Amino acid sequence: MYDYLLYTLAAFILSLLFSMGGTGSGIALIPMLNFFGLEFIVAKATGLFAGASTALTSSVMNIKRKVLDFIFVWPIALMMLLFAPLGAYSSQYLDETVVKFLFMLLLFYSATMMIFGKKKSLVKTESRTILFGVGAFVGFLAGLLGVGGGNILMPLLILLGFEPKKVAITVSSVVPFAALSSFFTYASYVQLDYILLLCVMLASIAGGYIGNYMMHFKLDQMKTKKLMGVILYTLALKMLYAFLG
Repeated sequence: MYDYLLYTLAAFILSLLFSMGGTGSGIALIPMLNFFGLEFIVAKATGLFAGASTALTSSVMNIKRKVLDFIFVWPIALMMLLFAPLGAYSSQYLDETVVKFLFMLLLFYSATMMIFGKKKSLVKTESRTILFGVGAFVGFLAGLLGVGGGNILMPLLILLGFEPKKVAITVSSVVPFAALSSFFTYASYVQLDYILLLCVMLASIAGGYIGNYMMHFKLDQMKTKKLMGVILYTLALKMLYAFLG
């Protein structure tokens, strides 16, 4: 019972904080659950389910409001839906140490983008063909690491010169479905605790709802993102210490 309370509280707090910064908490929740004693692969599946559940609402709303540019979205969506489960399936055949090392690098990358990243493109491209490659790469990596992929996809598309507002809508609409497809792949070979899944999902939804409200009415989003970056750096350093130890 104590473990359930600990996992639920972690999911609520992280979801609350990260939703105030306008992003999902899965990238922080997974290593946190692992540090608290959950197997890494189980933590990945649990984090995916929680993250997808909280983000599905915004995806449906974007579709209903007809703000999606489907010509822009469909290559990314198609490739992520195909390659995210492939990455999740491949995870069982890779040494867990390798996967954890890649996850640690993702934490460092995401933290750096949150604190120091600028929404400026490095190149300018109008090519839609590149979106297939981006979707395949991000989908596979996200599935392998057990994350939704938004922390990889959004800065990558912006660096390639695509308009930030369009990128944000695309990411929030595509990532939850890719995360769910990855989750079901993990669920096919990982023994999951469905009570834990329910607790973490409800806590994440509640935290996300409150955090969303606070983001719009109370707090400075830039300061919040810097705090999120510090948390991710801390988790990354803890993982690095475990590798070196």
